[in-house]
Amino acid sequence: MNYIDLHVHSNCSDGTITPRELVALAARRGLSAFALTDHDNTAGVAEALLAADSCGVEVIPGVEFSTEYLGMDIHIVGLEFELENPDFQQKVAEYRDERLFRNRKMIDRMAADGIDISWEKMEQSFGAIAWTRAHFGRYLLDHGYVKDISEAFGTYIGEDCKYFVPREKSTPSDAVRLIRKYGGIPVLAHPFQYHLSREQLEELIRGLKDAGLVGMEVYYSTYSEEQSADLLALARKYDLAPSGGSDFHGSNKPSISLGTGIDDNLRIPYSVLDGLRAKRKEMSAHADKQR
Repeated sequence: MNYIDLHVHSNCSDGTITPRELVALAARRGLSAFALTDHDNTAGVAEALLAADSCGVEVIPGVEFSTEYLGMDIHIVGLEFELENPDFQQKVAEYRDERLFRNRKMIDRMAADGIDISWEKMEQSFGAIAWTRAHFGRYLLDHGYVKDISEAFGTYIGEDCKYFVPREKSTPSDAVRLIRKYGGIPVLAHPFQYHLSREQLEELIRGLKDAGLVGMEVYYSTYSEEQSADLLALARKYDLAPSGGSDFHGSNKPSISLGTGIDDNLRIPYSVLDGLRAKRKEMSAHADKQR
Protein backbone atom coordinates (compact mmCIF):
# COMPACT_ATOMS: atom_id res chain seq x y z
CA MET A 1 0.00 0.00 0.00
CA ASN A 2 1.15 3.55 -0.72
CA TYR A 3 1.45 5.71 2.39
CA ILE A 4 1.45 9.48 2.75
CA ASP A 5 1.88 12.27 5.32
CA LEU A 6 -0.23 15.43 4.94
CA HIS A 7 1.22 17.55 7.78
CA VAL A 8 4.98 18.17 7.67
CA HIS A 9 7.26 21.11 8.60
CA SER A 10 10.67 22.16 7.31
CA ASN A 11 13.18 24.71 8.56
CA CYS A 12 11.22 27.33 6.62
CA SER A 13 9.08 27.46 9.76
CA ASP A 14 9.70 25.49 12.97
CA GLY A 15 11.06 22.24 11.56
CA THR A 16 14.77 21.49 11.62
CA ILE A 17 15.55 20.02 8.20
CA THR A 18 15.44 21.59 4.77
CA PRO A 19 12.71 20.91 2.20
CA ARG A 20 15.24 19.04 0.06
CA GLU A 21 16.24 16.88 3.02
CA LEU A 22 12.56 16.18 3.72
CA VAL A 23 12.12 14.79 0.22
CA ALA A 24 15.13 12.51 0.66
CA LEU A 25 13.85 11.37 4.06
CA ALA A 26 10.38 10.68 2.63
CA ALA A 27 11.97 8.55 -0.09
CA ARG A 28 14.00 6.58 2.45
CA ARG A 29 10.91 5.99 4.54
CA GLY A 30 9.00 4.71 1.53
CA LEU A 31 6.36 7.43 1.40
CA SER A 32 4.51 7.97 -1.86
CA ALA A 33 3.65 11.58 -1.04
CA PHE A 34 3.85 14.23 1.63
CA ALA A 35 2.53 17.76 2.05
CA LEU A 36 4.92 20.50 3.13
CA THR A 37 2.76 22.60 5.46
CA ASP A 38 4.99 25.24 7.00
CA HIS A 39 3.45 27.89 9.23
CA ASP A 40 2.06 30.89 7.36
CA ASN A 41 4.45 30.52 4.41
CA THR A 42 5.10 28.46 1.32
CA ALA A 43 8.78 29.39 0.98
CA GLY A 44 10.04 25.80 0.96
CA VAL A 45 7.60 24.28 -1.50
CA ALA A 46 9.53 25.14 -4.68
CA GLU A 47 12.71 23.56 -3.30
CA ALA A 48 10.81 20.42 -2.31
CA LEU A 49 9.11 20.14 -5.70
CA LEU A 50 12.46 20.46 -7.47
CA ALA A 51 14.06 17.82 -5.27
CA ALA A 52 11.12 15.48 -5.83
CA ASP A 53 11.65 15.42 -9.59
CA SER A 54 14.45 12.89 -9.23
CA CYS A 55 13.26 10.58 -6.47
CA GLY A 56 9.66 9.59 -7.15
CA VAL A 57 8.07 11.24 -4.11
CA GLU A 58 5.02 13.40 -4.76
CA VAL A 59 5.24 16.74 -2.98
CA ILE A 60 1.89 18.38 -2.26
CA PRO A 61 2.03 22.17 -1.87
CA GLY A 62 0.74 23.06 1.56
CA VAL A 63 0.60 25.65 4.31
CA GLU A 64 -0.60 25.75 7.91
CA PHE A 65 -2.39 28.99 8.74
CA SER A 66 -2.58 30.14 12.34
CA THR A 67 -5.84 31.91 13.19
CA GLU A 68 -7.69 33.22 16.23
CA TYR A 69 -10.84 31.70 17.73
CA LEU A 70 -12.06 32.24 21.29
CA GLY A 71 -8.65 33.68 22.14
CA MET A 72 -6.83 30.53 20.96
CA ASP A 73 -4.63 29.58 18.03
CA ILE A 74 -6.62 27.40 15.63
CA HIS A 75 -4.67 25.91 12.72
CA ILE A 76 -6.02 25.36 9.23
CA VAL A 77 -3.96 23.28 6.81
CA GLY A 78 -4.26 24.13 3.12
CA LEU A 79 -3.38 21.61 0.41
CA GLU A 80 -3.06 21.82 -3.39
CA PHE A 81 -3.86 25.50 -3.86
CA GLU A 82 -2.73 27.78 -6.69
CA LEU A 83 0.80 28.10 -5.36
CA GLU A 84 2.09 30.68 -7.82
CA ASN A 85 -1.00 32.87 -7.93
CA PRO A 86 0.27 36.35 -6.90
CA ASP A 87 -3.00 37.24 -5.16
CA PHE A 88 -2.79 34.09 -3.07
CA GLN A 89 0.83 34.79 -2.18
CA GLN A 90 -0.13 38.32 -1.13
CA LYS A 91 -2.64 36.85 1.30
CA VAL A 92 -0.03 34.42 2.62
CA ALA A 93 2.26 37.41 3.21
CA GLU A 94 -0.49 39.02 5.28
CA TYR A 95 -0.64 35.96 7.53
CA ARG A 96 3.13 36.05 7.85
CA ASP A 97 2.99 39.74 8.77
CA GLU A 98 0.38 39.00 11.46
CA ARG A 99 2.79 36.45 12.92
CA LEU A 100 5.63 38.98 12.88
CA PHE A 101 3.46 41.51 14.72
CA ARG A 102 2.51 38.87 17.31
CA ASN A 103 6.16 37.91 17.74
CA ARG A 104 7.15 41.52 18.38
CA LYS A 105 4.57 41.76 21.17
CA MET A 106 5.76 38.49 22.74
CA ILE A 107 9.36 39.68 22.73
CA ASP A 108 8.41 43.03 24.24
CA ARG A 109 6.43 41.37 27.04
CA MET A 110 9.23 38.98 27.94
CA ALA A 111 11.93 41.66 27.78
CA ALA A 112 9.87 43.95 30.03
CA ASP A 113 9.95 41.22 32.69
CA GLY A 114 13.71 40.85 32.54
CA ILE A 115 14.03 37.92 30.16
CA ASP A 116 17.19 38.36 28.08
CA ILE A 117 15.53 38.41 24.67
CA SER A 118 15.33 40.80 21.74
CA TRP A 119 14.43 40.71 18.06
CA GLU A 120 18.13 40.78 17.18
CA LYS A 121 18.93 37.88 19.51
CA MET A 122 16.10 35.81 18.03
CA GLU A 123 17.48 36.49 14.55
CA GLN A 124 20.95 35.44 15.67
CA SER A 125 19.50 32.17 16.95
CA PHE A 126 17.03 31.30 14.18
CA GLY A 127 17.52 33.63 11.23
CA ALA A 128 15.11 36.14 9.73
CA ILE A 129 12.05 33.89 9.37
CA ALA A 130 8.53 34.07 10.80
CA TRP A 131 9.16 32.40 14.14
CA THR A 132 6.61 30.17 15.84
CA ARG A 133 6.16 29.60 19.54
CA ALA A 134 8.43 26.57 19.15
CA HIS A 135 11.27 28.98 18.34
CA PHE A 136 10.54 30.92 21.51
CA GLY A 137 10.48 27.67 23.45
CA ARG A 138 13.85 26.69 21.99
CA TYR A 139 15.26 30.13 22.87
CA LEU A 140 14.09 29.83 26.48
CA LEU A 141 15.59 26.34 26.67
CA ASP A 142 18.93 27.36 25.14
CA HIS A 143 19.21 30.30 27.52
CA GLY A 144 18.49 28.32 30.66
CA TYR A 145 14.99 29.54 31.51
CA VAL A 146 13.40 26.08 31.21
CA LYS A 147 14.48 22.44 31.32
CA ASP A 148 12.65 21.49 28.12
CA ILE A 149 10.34 22.98 25.52
CA SER A 150 7.29 21.46 27.20
CA GLU A 151 8.06 23.53 30.27
CA ALA A 152 8.32 26.64 28.08
CA PHE A 153 4.81 26.05 26.79
CA GLY A 154 3.51 25.18 30.24
CA THR A 155 4.89 28.23 32.04
CA TYR A 156 5.78 30.93 29.51
CA ILE A 157 4.15 30.73 26.06
CA GLY A 158 1.18 28.36 26.27
CA GLU A 159 -2.29 29.74 25.70
CA ASP A 160 -2.94 30.25 29.42
CA CYS A 161 0.47 31.80 30.09
CA LYS A 162 1.60 35.38 30.55
CA TYR A 163 3.54 35.72 27.31
CA PHE A 164 1.04 34.14 24.95
CA VAL A 165 -0.29 36.62 22.41
CA PRO A 166 -3.18 35.46 20.19
CA ARG A 167 -3.46 36.36 16.55
CA GLU A 168 -5.52 39.51 16.22
CA LYS A 169 -7.13 39.44 12.78
CA SER A 170 -7.68 36.22 10.85
CA THR A 171 -10.32 33.72 11.85
CA PRO A 172 -10.38 30.02 10.94
CA SER A 173 -13.26 30.73 8.52
CA ASP A 174 -11.14 33.40 6.81
CA ALA A 175 -8.40 30.84 6.19
CA VAL A 176 -10.86 28.24 4.90
CA ARG A 177 -12.39 30.70 2.44
CA LEU A 178 -8.95 31.81 1.26
CA ILE A 179 -7.79 28.26 0.54
CA ARG A 180 -11.01 27.41 -1.30
CA LYS A 181 -10.88 30.64 -3.33
CA TYR A 182 -7.53 29.56 -4.78
CA GLY A 183 -8.52 25.99 -5.53
CA GLY A 184 -7.16 24.31 -2.44
CA ILE A 185 -8.31 21.83 0.17
CA PRO A 186 -8.79 23.36 3.65
CA VAL A 187 -8.41 20.96 6.58
CA LEU A 188 -8.97 21.56 10.29
CA ALA A 189 -5.69 20.53 11.91
CA HIS A 190 -5.48 18.36 15.06
CA PRO A 191 -8.97 19.15 16.47
CA PHE A 192 -8.33 17.75 19.96
CA GLN A 193 -5.24 19.92 20.48
CA TYR A 194 -7.40 22.96 21.24
CA HIS A 195 -9.02 21.40 24.32
CA LEU A 196 -12.44 22.67 23.33
CA SER A 197 -15.57 21.20 24.84
CA ARG A 198 -17.51 18.92 22.52
CA GLU A 199 -20.12 21.62 22.04
CA GLN A 200 -17.44 24.22 21.23
CA LEU A 201 -15.65 21.88 18.82
CA GLU A 202 -18.83 21.07 16.93
CA GLU A 203 -19.77 24.75 16.80
CA LEU A 204 -16.35 25.48 15.29
CA ILE A 205 -16.75 22.68 12.75
CA ARG A 206 -20.22 23.85 11.72
CA GLY A 207 -18.93 27.37 11.10
CA LEU A 208 -15.98 26.10 9.11
CA LYS A 209 -18.19 23.78 7.09
CA ASP A 210 -20.34 26.76 6.13
CA ALA A 211 -17.15 28.56 5.04
CA GLY A 212 -16.13 25.65 2.80
CA LEU A 213 -14.11 23.27 4.99
CA VAL A 214 -13.29 20.08 3.07
CA GLY A 215 -11.49 17.91 5.60
CA MET A 216 -10.45 17.32 9.19
CA GLU A 217 -7.35 15.67 10.62
CA VAL A 218 -8.59 12.36 11.94
CA TYR A 219 -5.20 10.62 12.01
CA TYR A 220 -2.48 12.37 14.03
CA SER A 221 0.67 11.38 15.89
CA THR A 222 -0.68 11.88 19.40
CA TYR A 223 -4.15 10.37 18.84
CA SER A 224 -5.15 6.96 20.04
CA GLU A 225 -7.22 4.59 17.92
CA GLU A 226 -10.25 5.56 20.00
CA GLN A 227 -9.68 9.27 19.40
CA SER A 228 -9.25 8.73 15.67
CA ALA A 229 -12.44 6.67 15.59
CA ASP A 230 -14.27 9.47 17.42
CA LEU A 231 -12.98 12.08 14.96
CA LEU A 232 -13.85 9.87 11.99
CA ALA A 233 -17.44 9.67 13.23
CA LEU A 234 -17.44 13.46 13.67
CA ALA A 235 -16.11 13.96 10.15
CA ARG A 236 -18.87 11.74 8.77
CA LYS A 237 -21.49 13.63 10.78
CA TYR A 238 -20.47 16.89 9.09
CA ASP A 239 -19.71 15.36 5.68
CA LEU A 240 -15.98 16.08 5.85
CA ALA A 241 -13.20 14.00 4.32
CA PRO A 242 -10.72 12.55 6.83
CA SER A 243 -7.13 13.72 6.62
CA GLY A 244 -4.03 12.90 8.59
CA GLY A 245 -0.43 13.72 9.20
CA SER A 246 2.44 13.31 11.60
CA ASP A 247 3.14 17.02 12.26
CA PHE A 248 6.79 16.16 11.76
CA HIS A 249 9.25 18.85 12.93
CA GLY A 250 12.56 17.00 12.93
CA SER A 251 14.55 17.33 16.16
CA ASN A 252 12.12 19.94 17.52
CA LYS A 253 9.69 17.05 18.07
CA PRO A 254 12.11 14.13 18.28
CA SER A 255 9.51 11.52 19.21
CA ILE A 256 7.61 12.05 15.93
CA SER A 257 8.80 10.27 12.78
CA LEU A 258 7.93 11.37 9.27
CA GLY A 259 5.04 9.30 7.97
CA THR A 260 4.65 7.07 11.01
CA GLY A 261 4.20 9.40 13.98
CA ILE A 262 5.01 8.23 17.50
CA ASP A 263 6.04 4.58 17.89
CA ASP A 264 4.83 3.90 14.33
CA ASN A 265 1.22 4.65 15.26
CA LEU A 266 0.39 6.24 11.89
CA ARG A 267 -0.21 4.60 8.53
CA ILE A 268 -2.08 6.97 6.24
CA PRO A 269 -2.97 5.39 2.88
CA TYR A 270 -2.96 7.35 -0.36
CA SER A 271 -6.71 6.81 -0.52
CA VAL A 272 -7.05 9.53 2.16
CA LEU A 273 -5.65 12.07 -0.32
CA ASP A 274 -7.94 10.70 -3.02
CA GLY A 275 -10.87 11.22 -0.67
CA LEU A 276 -9.92 14.83 0.02
CA ARG A 277 -9.62 15.53 -3.69
CA ALA A 278 -12.95 13.90 -4.39
CA LYS A 279 -14.67 15.90 -1.63
CA ARG A 280 -13.21 19.13 -3.00
CA LYS A 281 -14.50 18.26 -6.48
CA GLU A 282 -17.93 17.38 -5.10
CA MET A 283 -18.19 20.61 -3.12
CA SER A 284 -16.99 22.72 -6.05
CA ALA A 285 -19.56 21.13 -8.36
CA HIS A 286 -22.30 21.81 -5.83
CA ALA A 287 -21.18 25.41 -5.47
CA ASP A 288 -21.25 25.85 -9.24
CA LYS A 289 -24.84 24.62 -9.37
CA GLN A 290 -25.82 27.10 -6.68
CA ARG A 291 -24.53 30.05 -8.70
